[in-house]
Amino acid sequence: MEYLYILEGFFTLEPIEVIIKLVVIYILAGIIGLERASLSKPAGFRTHVLVGISAVLTVICGEKISEISGDSDFSRIPAQLLSGIGFLGAGTILRDGFNVKGLTTAASLLVITCIGLCIGAGMYFSGLIATAVAYIVLRHSSAISEKVGHFHNINLHIESVEPKVVVLEVQDVLDRYKIEVKEINVDEDEQDKSKTIEIIGKHRDPINKNRLLSNILSIETVSKVFEIEEMQE
Repeated sequence: MEYLYILEGFFTLEPIEVIIKLVVIYILAGIIGLERASLSKPAGFRTHVLVGISAVLTVICGEKISEISGDSDFSRIPAQLLSGIGFLGAGTILRDGFNVKGLTTAASLLVITCIGLCIGAGMYFSGLIATAVAYIVLRHSSAISEKVGHFHNINLHIESVEPKVVVLEVQDVLDRYKIEVKEINVDEDEQDKSKTIEIIGKHRDPINKNRLLSNILSIETVSKVFEIEEMQE
């Protein structure tokens, strides 16, 4: 009978509710985390799940501390979490020349934190809807914007020892394919004296990329050319 009493005390509503909340946030944060991991982002499945679990536990701890201390305002602990998540999000932001990458991943961590707070507070429907909306935005926003804008982005990396000459010749090739150049970056390697040229452009009509790369590679001073597939941040 003593063992039954212990089991009855363990399986009360509170522990079961905590388990449900942790399982729910594991699934919801995992969905967003897997989407980020599929694009090789710095914060993937494990990071998003851990952040989500932390948010749920923060709400639970805030409620318990409020009950014990008699303070009705338990929002101060979750508020500190929202402030602290900024440091974690900053770690995913990288600056590459004139480009800033990782802002979307940092924002997804903030979203997961808020979703975790919702689940911790028992607002399951809000958490589910927020996860669905966040996933759609992260996964399909680029495709939607491209269709609306009727253009496709292209990111070319070209290796050459004479970047200034190559840029002019490459521009002639891009003009033939009606590719509009948006940005050009040159990165010089002092050890082997080779320079990598990054050209970011856009085009409206479909193009034969194999032929485009072959035409660029046929330029005398070009040693290597490849396209970086466009990825969501």
